[in-house]
Amino acid sequence: MNVHMLSRVDARRIAIRAQLLHGERPTGLTDMVRHLTLLQLDPTAAIAPAVDLVSWSRLGAAYAPEFLVQVLKERQLVEIGATVRPVEDAVLFRAEMLAMRRRPPVADWEKRFHGWLEANDACRRDILARLEADGPLLSRDIPDTCVLPWKSAGWTNDQNVIRLLGLMADLGEVAIAGRQGRNRLWDLAERVYPDAPVPDPEEALRERDERRLRALGIARAKSTKVPIEPYDVGGAGEPAVVEGVKGEWRVDPMYLGQPFEGRAALLSPFDRLVHDRKRAVELFDFEYGVEMYKPAAKRRWGYFALPILFHERLVGKLDATADRKAGVLRVNAVHEDEAFTKEMAVAVDAEVDALAEWLELEVEHS
Repeated sequence: MNVHMLSRVDARRIAIRAQLLHGERPTGLTDMVRHLTLLQLDPTAAIAPAVDLVSWSRLGAAYAPEFLVQVLKERQLVEIGATVRPVEDAVLFRAEMLAMRRRPPVADWEKRFHGWLEANDACRRDILARLEADGPLLSRDIPDTCVLPWKSAGWTNDQNVIRLLGLMADLGEVAIAGRQGRNRLWDLAERVYPDAPVPDPEEALRERDERRLRALGIARAKSTKVPIEPYDVGGAGEPAVVEGVKGEWRVDPMYLGQPFEGRAALLSPFDRLVHDRKRAVELFDFEYGVEMYKPAAKRRWGYFALPILFHERLVGKLDATADRKAGVLRVNAVHEDEAFTKEMAVAVDAEVDALAEWLELEVEHS
């Protein structure tokens, strides 16, 4: 197989087009998520939750948060882990869930989880029985009958039912059936996921890699392991090299030679275009990190700065906060990674105004 030779501009345009951030906007939420494969759930709402910001960046004013609530209710999309995914993709994750049930624990953390599940098997069976009889249920409506408490340095310490539900979801026994406000409703997985044949785990992994590459456009075959969703795509696509960047990439050939029309966009910190920080540096020369966990004095760009896309370049960060009580989108700073031309400044200002209008706020510059 020939290795595709790409310039950085080529690679950037492929990544942007794959993420539906080029000139032609998608028109429907469900189809958008089918292409992107996921929306990452994160509760931070300094401006808007990640699922809503990512959707707005692509759909624009045509998107409203209640659309997501509706398609989740209709089971066009489902929650799996910390993501929203197309319901038909659930079968690809069920393959991994079934494999986890069948294989013996090997790593220390697997042995810990397995031992804790075994110790609390009576509670696990009680949860399944209650969900079968009365589900879907909130976790607070499920009695804690665990005999061995869950110990953790994190928020799940002594949160036995929540932790048990999470592990049972990983094994494909239960699933998130919906939401009551911000709280998850749990039910038996067989009532939530489609009744479809489960593929072989290796086949499912290949399909997930191919779907991920279709959403990313260009990615590494292997990369550092990360939670929620990998950055790498295995053997999906075709090999490519990018001018001035070391190593080999995998590219989805459907994007090669496609016309490109750029636009300006404000991105969530959890947007998949920038979520792989190493790829963002290699392809876009864009340095970025979420700074909400840093002391204010050590922040370079802001608590929840939004990366700024202009055509095929990531050109800066918007430091802004939605002050809903005051009715304003407060713009603290626009950090320019490169000096904005008049065209860039006008386009970015228009995106800020559009964001404020979508949030039903007025723009206020600090």
